[in-house]
Amino acid sequence: MTSGLRLPQTPFVRLLVAVAALLVAGCVVVPTTRESYDPECKMLKREMTLEVGKVGSFQRCGGDECAAMLAAAGVVTAATAVVSGSIALVGNVIYWFERQGKCAKAAPAS
Repeated sequence: MTSGLRLPQTPFVRLLVAVAALLVAGCVVVPTTRESYDPECKMLKREMTLEVGKVGSFQRCGGDECAAMLAAAGVVTAATAVVSGSIALVGNVIYWFERQGKCAKAAPAS
C-alpha cells in the first residue's frame, strides 16, 4: 500500500503543477528598511517593508518528488513571510516610537 498524493496524469494537471512550481519555487520574503526625509520633524524617518525574492527554481521534477518539492517550497515561503513580517512589524513600531520622541523634541515650545 502506498501513501501520498496521487494526481491524475492529464496534460491540464501537469500544466497546473508546472505553473504552481513557478509561482512558489524558491521564493523568500525579506524585510528591507527604507529611509526618507520627514520635513515636519526635520529628520530621516525609517520604514520597514517586505519584499519577495526568488532563490531558485525547479529544473525537472515528476510525480511524488515534484509534490514534495512544492510542499517544501510552500513551507519555506510561508515561514519566511511569518518571520520577516514579525521583524518588519517590530521594526516599524520601534521606528514609530523613535520618531515620536525625536519629533516631540524638535517641536517648537509655545
